[in-house]
Amino acid sequence: MTPSDNILCCPVCDALHEVGEVPDGIRLRCIRCHTVLAVGQPEAIIRIVVLAVTALILMSIVVFYPFLELRNGVFTSRASVFQTVMSFSEGVMAPLSIAVAFFVIILPVARLSAIVWALGPLSFDRPPLPGAKTMLRLAETVKPWAMAEIFMVGVAVALVKLADLATLSMGPAFWSFAAIVFITALQDTQMSKYSVWTALDMASKR
Repeated sequence: MTPSDNILCCPVCDALHEVGEVPDGIRLRCIRCHTVLAVGQPEAIIRIVVLAVTALILMSIVVFYPFLELRNGVFTSRASVFQTVMSFSEGVMAPLSIAVAFFVIILPVARLSAIVWALGPLSFDRPPLPGAKTMLRLAETVKPWAMAEIFMVGVAVALVKLADLATLSMGPAFWSFAAIVFITALQDTQMSKYSVWTALDMASKR
């Protein structure tokens, strides 16, 4: 097989495909495992940017609005994610507080912001901003460490254990965080590396 810029390897099953220009609105799937390999560029870019902006807006709700409310008789307690993180910011629990803030808030926001910086102008058919490729690489690098879904699993376990001790009510931040987990998963299904990098390379050459 001769080297070619059009050879694309499936990220799931490693099957090789020869891919040319993808028409708008068309999705190319692996012939072996049917994983989406490439998407028509305008469709892919716009969806990724819209989902990233939506997740950033929801993240502001997650940080500052009540996450959970506990009621036990006359005792009522409400806390946002930010308040929860800050409550363990002293003493031996300080490293845990920093880790939670870093992996649950800072890294997800940084990844979403990097995606918007790198691909936002492309969704309006404009040249990319300076450092767009660096930002896109950053978004791909921090992806495994943005652990919003792991945080939700931990919350679910805590809710099961607290259900018999107090009356629990989910605040707007809880539902926003659940929406962010769903949106992030949906965004990852739209994030075709081939389509995104091809679009960025073409826009940079204009």
